[in-house]
Amino acid sequence: MTEADDTYRTLDGWAEAVFKDRSSKFLAYACHVESEEEIKQTLDALRKRHYDATHCCYAWRLGPRGEASRANDDGEPSGTAGRPILGQLLSNELTDTLIAVVRYFGGTKLGVPGLINAYRESAAAAIAEGRVEERTVDVRMEITFSYLTMNDVMRIVKEEQPRIAEQTFDNLCRMTLSIRASRSQRLAERLGKVEGLGLEVKN
Repeated sequence: MTEADDTYRTLDGWAEAVFKDRSSKFLAYACHVESEEEIKQTLDALRKRHYDATHCCYAWRLGPRGEASRANDDGEPSGTAGRPILGQLLSNELTDTLIAVVRYFGGTKLGVPGLINAYRESAAAAIAEGRVEERTVDVRMEITFSYLTMNDVMRIVKEEQPRIAEQTFDNLCRMTLSIRASRSQRLAERLGKVEGLGLEVKN
């Protein structure tokens, strides 16, 4: 895996935007999410907050390559809401991201083209208000080793520079390391040469 393959784009935090068209008001919310459960909780909170809204349409993508995704029109004509929102996630290459657009109907029907435009522009505005960041796909490793091989292990850790998530030093030492996927194989190979070291890849 190359360094180009182990990065992805997501939003850092929460962003909001408002779009209006012929008296209808569209409140767009975009945020970083990491699980379907977190998505469900966020949507439930938005529906509770906007209990009097006409629709709460959304789209999301999860996974470094957007392996999981969903779009929901929430009662709007099929394909007029969820898909335009998802289209903005795709065109901005965002994943681990949820965008929900809450609509308050203003009394004038927008028609299919008008709805598609409104939901697309609302989603785009929310993304524009947010901060896009590039993150790395990381691999976690748990290693166990004897105190006698501590110097060998720490030299490798210093040179390969994984993040140390946890560590316990005793007669049997234990460390949990995190390193970007493209550099994980080299780290594993070097650690594997340390006598008596046990290594388990956690994800």
